[in-house]
Amino acid sequence: MTNNRKLNVTGGWNFRELGGYKTVDGHTVKWHKLLRTDGLARLTPEDQQLLTDYGVAADVDFRSKDEQKMAPDKVPAGVKYHFLPVFPADDETDASATQEQLEARFNGDNESGYRHMLDVYQKMVTLPTAQEAYHNFFGTLLGNEVDQQSVLFHCTAGKDRTGMGAFLALSALNVDPQTIQQDYLLTNPNVMPLVDRQSDKARQDGHTENFVANIRALSTVNADYLAAAMKVINTQYGGTQDYLHDVLGLSHSDLTTLKRLYLD
Repeated sequence: MTNNRKLNVTGGWNFRELGGYKTVDGHTVKWHKLLRTDGLARLTPEDQQLLTDYGVAADVDFRSKDEQKMAPDKVPAGVKYHFLPVFPADDETDASATQEQLEARFNGDNESGYRHMLDVYQKMVTLPTAQEAYHNFFGTLLGNEVDQQSVLFHCTAGKDRTGMGAFLALSALNVDPQTIQQDYLLTNPNVMPLVDRQSDKARQDGHTENFVANIRALSTVNADYLAAAMKVINTQYGGTQDYLHDVLGLSHSDLTTLKRLYLD
């Protein structure tokens, strides 16, 4: 089977493979083991079959209960569903917010969306619900023993909660930090056509450029967002490896097992 970074899914725009990335010690992440995606509510029957044929065995859903209820996953046949909400109630990232909710919050200065996302990324590493979700995510990864069998993980847009999941998983595998950031930023070319359409519609509806700038900040990724999370990890928890061990509960044996399962 051909190894492609982006999956040919018609009912989604940010379905990506994490295979092929190099670690700092010369290994490579296996293909067909880790998939990061946006929501599965729009999957066509053909998309579902594609994921089944691809070897997806687990669907990890990082969304809130409200998001899950509003747009339930179309879980492919034979795939085990894991509901692991990162936030205790609402979607803090505003990926599922209504137009009215966005208007009420982001019609002010043009950096309120950017500042909001910095706060969101800090919460994704400090909130107890987030820490529990990512701890259980690693439990799912450790249970994925079969070769060519994938764990798929997602939120609504596949960029923030999913991006943090990818950052943590690739960090546990010792992938080069610059590569991890490059993967994180790959969301933008995937979602930019959608973001541009949203921006044009907002302008047509009479919204200010401040509002458009804030919507774009909420709808894309930014190296500053990930850096905000990493700063908290470094200053409050002693660094990524300490965070994985002390906060997410990964033992040395767990990390060794992850590398055996996911690296060539």
